[in-house]
Parts: sequence; structure tokens; C-alpha cells
Amino acid sequence: MDVDMKKIDYKSLILNIIFALVAGVIGALLGGNMDDFSSLNKPWFAPPAIVFPIVWTILYILMGISTYLVCENNTDRKFKKRAYFIYLAQLLVNVLWTPLFFRFKLYLLSFFWIILLIVLVGIMIVKFYKINPLAGYIQIPYILWLVFASILNFSIYILN
Repeated sequence: MDVDMKKIDYKSLILNIIFALVAGVIGALLGGNMDDFSSLNKPWFAPPAIVFPIVWTILYILMGISTYLVCENNTDRKFKKRAYFIYLAQLLVNVLWTPLFFRFKLYLLSFFWIILLIVLVGIMIVKFYKINPLAGYIQIPYILWLVFASILNFSIYILN
């Protein structure tokens, strides 16, 4: 790990975490009335609604931490820019999934959208790993959650 634990730039770390969390809040605001989720037919493995904001908050915090690790790494600037661009692209796709699913109820499009998100996050993980392996590993819970969410999304499409 190239980030010396004694030289953590806490301001940068906190700003990276806040940036990711704000993206999540924007997605939630764009999502509209998420209370309709309770009236949907859901598969047996669907977690209670309270699980989602807890898991997403943790995942956004992890995104902020891994992005900090990438930004603070002493590697080629051009390589970091490419990794950061993929991070921003996946974050935008992430934010836009919420209104597609909740506001517009486009469940099939939402499923394909989340597949796109999984691909982008996979690319991001590889790019982050090449800069700082820990930054890549930190994103594994995110991609696992997205795979679960895509199965849930597709099941909701089928059941509704």
C-alpha cells in the first residue's frame, strides 16, 4: 500500500467519502417515492426495505475510501485519471438506476442498466487494483451487492 498510514490526508479522505455519499443522496432524491417498493411482488430472498439504505451507505463510504487510495497513490497521473473517469462513469450510472427503477418503474431497462453498472464496476476494480490493490479489494462488496441487486431487479420484473 502506497499510502503511508502516518500521512493520511484526512481532508481528502473525508471529501472523497462525502462525494460518494452525495451521489447516493442525489440518486435517492431522483428516485421519487420509494414507498411503492413495499407494494411490489418480490421474491422470497428480497431483504426488508431498511437493509438497502444501510448497505448503500456502507458501499458509498467504501467507494470514497478506495477512491482516496487511488487519488493519493504515487502512480502515473494519466493512469489515475482513467481510473477516476471510470469511477465517475459508474457513479453516474449508479445514480441514474434509482429513478429508472423507482420513479419510472422501468424494471427491464433497470435490469440492463444494472448489468452495465456491473461491467463498469468490474473495470473500475481492475483499474483501482492496478494502482493500489487495497482500493480494488475494497470494491468487492459493491460488485457482489450489485450482482445480488441485479437478480432481485430481474425477479421483480418477472413478478410484476
